[in-house]
This record gives sequence, C-alpha cells and structure tokens, in this order.
Amino acid sequence: MPQLHLHAEVGDYAPLVLLPGDPNRARTIATRFDGGTDGGVTRLVNDNRGMLGYTGTYQGRPVSVQSTGMGTPSLSIVVEELLRLGAKQLVRVGTCGGIAPGLKTGDLVIASSAAPTDGATQTYLHGEAYAPTADFALTHSLYHAAEEAGIPTRVGQVASVDVFYNPDADYAPRWRDRGVLAFEMEASALFYLAARAGVQAACLLVVSDLLSEKVSSEESYVSPDELAAAVDRMTEVALRVGLS
Repeated sequence: MPQLHLHAEVGDYAPLVLLPGDPNRARTIATRFDGGTDGGVTRLVNDNRGMLGYTGTYQGRPVSVQSTGMGTPSLSIVVEELLRLGAKQLVRVGTCGGIAPGLKTGDLVIASSAAPTDGATQTYLHGEAYAPTADFALTHSLYHAAEEAGIPTRVGQVASVDVFYNPDADYAPRWRDRGVLAFEMEASALFYLAARAGVQAACLLVVSDLLSEKVSSEESYVSPDELAAAVDRMTEVALRVGLS
C-alpha cells in the first residue's frame, strides 16, 4: 500500500537513500546515477506534492534520492514513510549556515550530532533531554570518502533550528561558544528517527552562508554557481559511501 505522502511501495526505494531538502537538487543528484535519468535504469518513484524521489544505481550499487522539504516537520513525514518502505541508510545532503571560526562558504561539514532546538524533535521527546547523534560507522565512511576524494571536511555538532531569519543579536555567538559548527534545519529529527528505528543516519552539509556579529546570511550567501559546485562535491562524497 502506498504511503500517504510518498506514493511508493515497498521495494521502490533502495536501502541507501540520500535526502536533500530541495526537489531540484534531488533531480540533479539522480542524474549522477548510472545511466542518468534518461538511460532507463533510474526511475522516478515519487512526485507527489513535488517531493521528487528517484531510485537507480551508482557504480552498480542500488541507491535512491528523496527530497524532504525544509524543516523537521516535513523531513519527519518523509523519513517515517521511508522507514516503513524499508530504508536502512539515510544520508541528509543539505546546506547550513556556518558559525564556527575558520569556516568558509562552500566548505563541507559532517554533522556528528545535532542540538534539537526544533519543535518536531521536542514533540517526539516530550521535552526530555536527548542528544540526537549520527551513526558512527556511516559517518566514518563519509569522512573517509571525502578524504579519498581530496575534499576537506569539518566534523562536529550542528544545531537544528526552526527559524532561518533569527533576529537575536546573540544567536550565532551563543551557539558558537558551545562548540557548534553551523545551523541547519533537519538533522536532529533524522538522527532521532533513525536511532529509534535501529537504522543508520548521517548528515553532510555545504556551508551556504556565514552568520556572525559582522555579517548576515543575506550578505554572505554563496553564489548559485559556487553553491552548485559545492553541492556536486558533497554528492560525490555521499555516493561513495560503502564503495571503498
């Protein structure tokens, strides 16, 4: 029976699913699969609500990509349904706002854990303390895939937030002083849901903008061409998982 939002059946998705927020990015990632999207190997498995999902292979290994939308409420719906459809490895491939010293736009961040400041994760947890954490083996594989590809990465904690345009003057420094590398909007719920289901989850992020006392997201946001190149590098790392 198809899920309510992902109009797909068991077997439509590979065990490994890449999770971009943007449906256009999902389509672009699918063109990297064996044969691209026009070669008859890769197939569209969901387009309901414009949340594109594709399944194919990469170097012969089954892989899917499914867009999640923005924020933990949307991602949670998609991940809950992917788990019902048999997904076993979930890798978020998205963007983040860098706040750690030394981070630059276009850099790659691997999230080891995510501070759950979002509403969806707090709803799941009923307000109880919890540390949403990436799967070590999958994260380790991503790190070494980046290393083999010659792509520098920063590994550490991110904060999953609900508000993109936060007006608080101490917003970035407060979280920077806690050792957080970047803000993003989905990882905490992904890590929680995967842990609850006993499957693997990890998170790769391109730094799309920088937040500090001196610069805002709007002022620092990376150009479209630079972002596309950085996302391409991130996709290369994600697709290499488990191949070496």
